[in-house]
Formats: sequence, structure tokens, C-alpha cells
Amino acid sequence: MNIERPSPNHDARPPGRAIDMLLLHYTGMVSAEAALLRLCEATAKVSAHYMIGEGGDVFAMVAEDRRAWHAGVSCWAGQDDINGCSIGIELVNPGHEFGYRTFPQTQMDALLALCRDILRRHPIPAHRVLGHADVAPARKQDPGELFDWPALAAGAVGLWPEEAQGSDPSAANALASFGYDIAGAGLAACATAFQRHWRPGKIDGVMDDECLARLAGLLAWVT
Repeated sequence: MNIERPSPNHDARPPGRAIDMLLLHYTGMVSAEAALLRLCEATAKVSAHYMIGEGGDVFAMVAEDRRAWHAGVSCWAGQDDINGCSIGIELVNPGHEFGYRTFPQTQMDALLALCRDILRRHPIPAHRVLGHADVAPARKQDPGELFDWPALAAGAVGLWPEEAQGSDPSAANALASFGYDIAGAGLAACATAFQRHWRPGKIDGVMDDECLARLAGLLAWVT
């Protein structure tokens, strides 16, 4: 079910700025109701374009042509106004602080349908379908290691990398080439964010050979 729940927390996008990123979050709050209240409260100064409940309800909060306030202090590929170029989707989940759990299939199905609609309206490259942790690795963990990125990629939304040979021996250079903010967040934080998204089976902040091979597969999409 699609539900209109307008948030006052938005402003104009920068003139001439294309919408070329889709950014996924979890709410990280104890309930969907609490998340909705915060995202729609003027004094909170946070919002997203959409929020999806665990039962699949889609709450529309900010029009896509407006800049929602979901990314905070963030950076990707040298760009620091992530809100200005992105559409933000919040997924109801208590997050690591309040009992992180898997994302139900009904929620994932609703997310896939919404993302496909968004991609029909905006030319967002697959390699710029990202998680909050990717663009803010020193601050954020969401949507986290339990989020099913491979299923989303199988539905033609985002990427799940094939391992490739010839990976850059410098992990920092390779991560920065893909878009991670090594200079601002540091190698360990960026490596951890990378693992939460693309190698969730082991999260230790170390770019080992498996991570580098997956990163090389991703870099093939942007170089």
C-alpha cells in the first residue's frame, strides 16, 4: 500500500544537479511509528523521500524533485552534497542499536518495485545504488550486513560483483577510485563499509584478496 505522509524537511535541489544516486538506509529506531514521527517532525530536520515498513507499506514523504535531508555529512566520489543528487529510502528496521534483524521478504519486494519505478524516472547508474554506510563510513552502518544486496541486484537494481583479476594492490587507491572517502573517513572505516555491502560474510576492516577481487569487479563498471 502506498501512503502519503508528507514531511516538511526538504528544500530545493541545486540548479542543474542530476539525480544520479539511490541511497538506502535503515530507520534504526524502536518502531515504524517512531521513525515516521521523527522523519516528519520539523524540528528534527531529517527526512527521506520514502519509507518502507516491514509489511511492505510505502510512505511517500518528499517529492523526488526536492532535496530530502537523509544523508547528513557524507561523501562519494569527491562529492559531498549527497542529498542534492540522491533519492533516499528508509527501511524500517531497529538497526544495530535496537536489535538488528533481517529484512522481511514483503519489505524487500516493495523496495524492489519502488526502486524499479525510480530508475524508470531517473538515469541512476547501477554502481550508484548505495547504502548510507558507503557514503558515511565513519558514522553509519546501515542498511548493514543483513541487507540482501544480491537479491536487489538480481532484480536489476544495483550491483553484486563478480570477482575479477588484476585488482589494484593499493586498497586505499582502489576504494577511492570506486568512490569511498578514504581521505575523510580513513581506510579501516571505508573497508568496513565496503564489507557490510559487498562482503558481509566477514567484517573486519581489512581489504583481503577476496575483497580486492570483488572491488576490482565493481571498478569494471566505472572505469
